[in-house]
Amino acid sequence: MDTQTRWLVVAAILLLGIHTVNGQQRARDMDHFITDLMAQMTIDEKIGQLNLVTAGEATTGAVVSTDVESKIKEGKIGGIFSMTSVPRIRAAQELAVNQSRLKIPIIFGLDVIHGYKTIFPIPLGLAASWDMDLIQETARIAAIEASADGLNWTFSPMVDISRDARWGRISEGSGEDTYLSSRIAEAMVHGYQGDDLAADNTLMACVKHFALYGAAEAGRDYNTTDMSLHRMYNEYLPPYKAAIDAGAGSVMTSFNDINGVPATANKWLMTEVLRQQWGFDGFVVTDYTAVNELIEHGLGDLQEVSARSLKAGVEMDMVGEGFLTTLRKSLDEGKVSEADIDRACRLVLEAKYKLGLFEDPFRYCDESRAKQLIQHPTHMAKAREAAAKSFVLLKNEQQLLPLKKQGTVALIGPLANTGSNMPGTWSVSADLENTPSLLEGMRAALGDRVNLVYHQGSNLVADAAYQERATMFGRTIPRDERPEAEVIAEALEVAKQADVVIAALGESSEMSGEASSRTDIGIPAVQQQLLSELLKTGKPVVLVLFTGRPLTLTWENEHVPAILNVWFGGTETGKAVADVLFGDVNPSGKLPATFPQHVGQLPLYYSHKNTGRPLADGQWFQKFRSNYLDVSNDPLYPFGYGLSYTTFTYGKLVLNTDTLERKGSLQVSVEVSNSGNYAGEEVVQLYIRDLVGSVTRPVKELKGFRKIQLAAGQSQRVVFDITEEDLKFYNADLEHVAEAGEFAVFVGTNSRDVQEARFFLKD
Repeated sequence: MDTQTRWLVVAAILLLGIHTVNGQQRARDMDHFITDLMAQMTIDEKIGQLNLVTAGEATTGAVVSTDVESKIKEGKIGGIFSMTSVPRIRAAQELAVNQSRLKIPIIFGLDVIHGYKTIFPIPLGLAASWDMDLIQETARIAAIEASADGLNWTFSPMVDISRDARWGRISEGSGEDTYLSSRIAEAMVHGYQGDDLAADNTLMACVKHFALYGAAEAGRDYNTTDMSLHRMYNEYLPPYKAAIDAGAGSVMTSFNDINGVPATANKWLMTEVLRQQWGFDGFVVTDYTAVNELIEHGLGDLQEVSARSLKAGVEMDMVGEGFLTTLRKSLDEGKVSEADIDRACRLVLEAKYKLGLFEDPFRYCDESRAKQLIQHPTHMAKAREAAAKSFVLLKNEQQLLPLKKQGTVALIGPLANTGSNMPGTWSVSADLENTPSLLEGMRAALGDRVNLVYHQGSNLVADAAYQERATMFGRTIPRDERPEAEVIAEALEVAKQADVVIAALGESSEMSGEASSRTDIGIPAVQQQLLSELLKTGKPVVLVLFTGRPLTLTWENEHVPAILNVWFGGTETGKAVADVLFGDVNPSGKLPATFPQHVGQLPLYYSHKNTGRPLADGQWFQKFRSNYLDVSNDPLYPFGYGLSYTTFTYGKLVLNTDTLERKGSLQVSVEVSNSGNYAGEEVVQLYIRDLVGSVTRPVKELKGFRKIQLAAGQSQRVVFDITEEDLKFYNADLEHVAEAGEFAVFVGTNSRDVQEARFFLKD
């Protein structure tokens, strides 16, 4: 080690020591402050801190709180959500700090899921970027904007693993994979919370939904979840833990029960796992009226379920007010202890202390910041970039894309001219009336270089009642009540004028999201009929696919020459679609969730385990093997899949050794070349399989990825380091171990198209 390096190491150690000492001092200061404050609080005031109410400005549930102003004055409210704008938040905070007895400030939250006013792609779309720096930056921008409007808490990230595309809330998470979801969880927590939670441009993160929500039976929202501890620890719990390890300040309970005990009353989950095993020191909030819903689960009346939730390890009750109205009685009857209430109150107060609210309750209430920062041009530019990077090119026959900026282009479909649907689900703060539609955004991006003609083409779905359910919360798509054949015939006349047809089809934004489960996950029949007729014109057709979930696209993949999945791209969707379709941006998105051939294959995911009777490679059906009579086991598009306008060629996979020592590392490398005609980005993916274990292991597990950018003709050697930590899993005794033996390592462009090599982990 040279002298300069030695001094850098010494300096780093000193800085770490100073940081540790300062952190310990801050913790002591916080403890003393809150201890003194709680000594002045009555039991009712302590219980009041556990009450989270809604102002009802943004629709996220069926119940709206009442008498909010009087409850603030009486010290019966600890937090408010769905209240936005500095004047409203300042007014509520002034009631708390000027008219309540102890002047305890309120925490203000909102579902800032994928942007505040500048809306980014839905989380499943952001995950498709496989770009952690970009994802962290979108969370940072969301925090900057939301905090400028008075907020200091967000109910995000949602890190639920989902492998069943029928479940609507797959759109709100990062897909099917444990490793990718864990990395995204870390990035989002760091983006929201920054380096200093007390800064006025941060939000406290809330990891949700704890736990296993994405594994609801039958893909039906709020439904039962039942799985082994082995699967929980290896596949479903790691993203939550990654967010906790990244410093998330709060956790939200899930609605589902887990092996018979609903999460909100599950002491094993909330106390043993979250606090004792993982060391979480923040507070736990329920989801919307989750305490009250324990009654329908069959756990007792409101007093009983409130007491059970508190004792399980829940600190804050969202909207239901079971804590507020029953805990005092439960204390008198010995069903809860004062220590239970004190524990919960302390953790809520600590969160407010960490946010700096006791030092300055109005630190987030500067109206000038909102005017300067919300939808700042740099934020809008990042939204356009993020949208384009989220798009996944699923098919591009004979290089139909990119299109030339010339001639006449027909834009046809029910998703083509509906700005309110572009932000996607769970964009509760979006300005729907001023969000450009795809048509408007493309016109703005293309100017007069392309003659863009338009027709709606069809209704969203044939059933008017279904369409009403699928366009709630202001996401209206006008219906044409004429016979569908007449509407489609009119659209075909527009298509015949064009050199190429862009069909904007798929789901509306509210066909995915909360309480939007579907049994048929194909493009609605009336839209598919339109698409079929457009193809019959002989014009080149590009399907621009809007979706919040994997869809069954077997027919489309067979017949449509080009398919670009744009999810729901946010505020700048239209411009970003134009950027990609016309070649200003080369698509680089990769699927974070498997697309099935048929809904009957669900749940479907790449990291499955083998049966004792696996189907032989290359076979479609074998009697007495694990397969279907009517469709192959294969997905339509595998996890990690996504095309580019250019081509990437992989050289031979190289290992620097075939033996990994326990405390050592093994290098895996491959040279990747851009062998096409366009500059582009490629996600190089590394998977591992433990070939022999004490318990059954998945056929592949993602353990690393690199997103690289290459000019046409350029090559780059991509190197991965594998250590013992990458090989660890939870065994039958829930010990986190790496077992000696042979491993396969795979590198490629998706989970299916890979090269393989072998190595051994020594004992």
